[in-house]
Amino acid sequence: MNRAGILLFDGVEELDAIGPWEVLSAWSLQFPEDGWEVALCAAEAGPVTAAKTAVFTPHEVRTDDYQLIVVPGGQGTRRILREPATLEWVRAAHRRGALVTSVCTGALVLAAAGLLAGRPVTTYHSAYDELLELAPDCRPDRDSRWVDSGDVVTSAGVSAGIDMALHLVDRLAGTERARQVRRAIQYDPEPPV
Repeated sequence: MNRAGILLFDGVEELDAIGPWEVLSAWSLQFPEDGWEVALCAAEAGPVTAAKTAVFTPHEVRTDDYQLIVVPGGQGTRRILREPATLEWVRAAHRRGALVTSVCTGALVLAAAGLLAGRPVTTYHSAYDELLELAPDCRPDRDSRWVDSGDVVTSAGVSAGIDMALHLVDRLAGTERARQVRRAIQYDPEPPV
């Protein structure tokens, strides 16, 4: 069984984590034959207070057996930039061949972990200066909702994580499966304004 871990931490932006969760869990639960399971994980057990005060309880303490990790954004990422253990967890996942992804300012964590050098990358629209301070040689893509550079995938802010997660299903299980998941979660964006 392949495993995906979505990292939770105090100050995580709610939709950055729950958007990909909705896509990946809908996929894994409705199509178990694809061989994936997804968990919300954190550095330690116990509740996590998100950016807009939602409180989440992770399924598990983060492990080293994920084939896919999602690092969401939010103000809490700035604290993670100073957490050597979390940065090493991200680097170790990459070294062992996991697909490392980010939503929004989760890209800052990937940059601090040293994974974005020379890569095309996207992040939240107002976070490019911070990104370039951490990874001055990355190649910012300010127009894309997500950027796939092989073993690292980044997405722009908040709702763009849903698009990225659908891309991941497409990449890992095929276009038809991604369309089935998109239909199941009734994701057909038509903003009213």
